[in-house]
Amino acid sequence: MNEQLARDVVLVKAIETTDQKREILSDDDRRYANRTARELAQWQASETKSAATPDHFLQQRSEQIIKKLAQRHPAFATFAKRRTGLHALAWLLPVLAFVLGAGLDRITDPHRVDLLSAPLLAIIGWNLLVYVIMLIWLCIPKAGVTRVRAGWIRRLSVGPSSLPRKMPHALSAALFAFMAEWGQLSARLNGARLARTMHLSAALFALGALASLYARGIMAQYGAGWESTFLDATQVHQLLSLLFWPALTLFPLQGFTLAEVQALHFASGAGATAAGARWVHLYAATLLLLVVLPRLVLAGVAALRAGWLARRFPLDVTQPYFRQLSDVAGGEAGMLRVLPYSFTLDEARARGLETVAVSLLGERAKVRLLPGVAYGADAPALADDAPVTLTAVLFNLAATPEKENHGAFLAAVVRTIRPATVLLDDSAFRARTPDAQRVRERVELWREFCIFHGAEPTVVDLLAPAGEVA
Repeated sequence: MNEQLARDVVLVKAIETTDQKREILSDDDRRYANRTARELAQWQASETKSAATPDHFLQQRSEQIIKKLAQRHPAFATFAKRRTGLHALAWLLPVLAFVLGAGLDRITDPHRVDLLSAPLLAIIGWNLLVYVIMLIWLCIPKAGVTRVRAGWIRRLSVGPSSLPRKMPHALSAALFAFMAEWGQLSARLNGARLARTMHLSAALFALGALASLYARGIMAQYGAGWESTFLDATQVHQLLSLLFWPALTLFPLQGFTLAEVQALHFASGAGATAAGARWVHLYAATLLLLVVLPRLVLAGVAALRAGWLARRFPLDVTQPYFRQLSDVAGGEAGMLRVLPYSFTLDEARARGLETVAVSLLGERAKVRLLPGVAYGADAPALADDAPVTLTAVLFNLAATPEKENHGAFLAAVVRTIRPATVLLDDSAFRARTPDAQRVRERVELWREFCIFHGAEPTVVDLLAPAGEVA
């Protein structure tokens, strides 16, 4: 699905999962949205002479719910139409960069080209440093987005953190949940967009500097020269030969000798009257080769990556929320395969799994309970059966998680079976531990343990599974 559809779907998901008391959307609202979405999805598919897909259903359903909420709450309509900060930044920052580059009054003196121009050398040196840092960053294993950059990306992804006034508290809480989730989901896409904007801005800043050089050269006669307290003519000649080597190699530009560089020293008096056009062309070609063209290439790569992600937004539709909607949409009934570890289920808990399957995969979900695995045993080889929608490893919350046993078993299942999750049955632990604080501590211990080994756990009470899963 594309970015806009994914955004609408995540927005509706945040509202429905937060609205447990049905303060925002009643059950009648949800049933109406389901029924209308099924009909519209079938009609949309028939227009293209293809079968209806889950994306069709999700698109129509999210549009129906957002339209309904926009009619009820004008403040929500304002939020739904909000554009992110990246839209303004994408054109404002490059334009500002060009203006700043063109307005640098001290690139050179009004009537001379400084061979050791600090602003031009700084532009070139900074961009070369950026290229080196990017290469190093690519070579670092698991190098990701820095915390500061990630914060900026999340901020730009969802716009201002404030919400419009006159909005119900439940709806405000849902929108805050949406902004947190969408900021994480769209981080890769908006990171590519931000990279495109930054590279384009750097290229336009250098182009602005070039425009300033040539525009001033039209109105004034440039003289060329150099001066330095610590460098002599030989060192300056070596530095300039290295700096201008790419331009002299690729373009038919006039070179320079050591004697010419020595004669252009301002102390000699010749630098003030020497023609500066040669040096303007050399700096312009160097900026073009070392700054403008590489930055435009990097901006193009980032733009292609952003376009690909925007058209194929990576939204995980294997979550229980989407599994339930797939069942509502008329898809195949979900199958929950349960693998108990060091846990023998009685008849009551086995029946409780059926209710858990419905809460995870929809009303028509079924359960396939596998034989339990003994403590310390290796994970069995599970066939990747097509009918299986989700594989769940079942642990007893009363047990203490051990890295060598529970952890190794869970890691082996997660590596070989996708998608996989964890169910934590707290019925036995709650029966013998009435202290709610101890229960919360044990749940948090197991949660951190499971996440470390690659799976997000779901806490259930198999003796009373009708309540909300945690």
